[in-house]
Amino acid sequence: MSNNQHFKYSNSIIVYPLTILFAVWLVFWYQVRVDSGIKNFGIRPQKIEGLLGVVTSPFLHGDINHIYNNSVPLLVLSIALFYFYNKIAWKVIGFGILLSGLLTWLIASNGNHIGASGLVYVLVSFIFFKGIFAKHYRLIALSLLVIFLYGSMIWYVFPIKSGMSWEGHLSGLITGLVFALIFRNQIAKPKRYKWEEPYYNEDDDPFMKHFDENGNFIELEPEEIEIENESKLELEQNEITSSHQNSVNINYTFKKNSE
Repeated sequence: MSNNQHFKYSNSIIVYPLTILFAVWLVFWYQVRVDSGIKNFGIRPQKIEGLLGVVTSPFLHGDINHIYNNSVPLLVLSIALFYFYNKIAWKVIGFGILLSGLLTWLIASNGNHIGASGLVYVLVSFIFFKGIFAKHYRLIALSLLVIFLYGSMIWYVFPIKSGMSWEGHLSGLITGLVFALIFRNQIAKPKRYKWEEPYYNEDDDPFMKHFDENGNFIELEPEEIEIENESKLELEQNEITSSHQNSVNINYTFKKNSE
């Protein structure tokens, strides 16, 4: 995948994350103003009716502090996702919600698991591991920035605080790593310069012809460059003509033998 398909700004980089955040806050407004009972539609482990929460839980929050703490990293990380991984951003978010939710439903023991923190952990994990796998300097820098900003979140994948869905956090972390492996080939390749190509020949490089064996710059006359280009063109034409003649001879011999 070429670099032109990556790191290119568009309005969707801002619009999509803001739309997701707006949807989360809209549901919270409805929960506070209209029907607080929708909080019960979270993930309820090992219960059939609790499977609905796999889809609904990221939009449900316990209180204003809960949704605020999730909103900032969700916005920042989703913007980074849409900018650096625009082609697969919706897949990571959509399937990330489903897979992390299903894992939470499987491994959690009890309770009603709500909040967008599971998705936040998906994004943190995916962006970090994807940058490491990519070996692209921009993506590695992004991974280091994510660790600097949200590295302390790693402690919350363990049961160190009561009332917190550490199972959802762990599920998000695992999901992000899995997606980083699945989409491992869909990365921006580091730019390769001409001299980094395996078949690079220094003698054929027009730029290198301006330097002698001691590294001193030589100002070539335009006539020299034109003569050199004409010589190369003539040599290429001779090779094509020779190849064509050989092809004709082979065809003639084949016909003669067939008779």
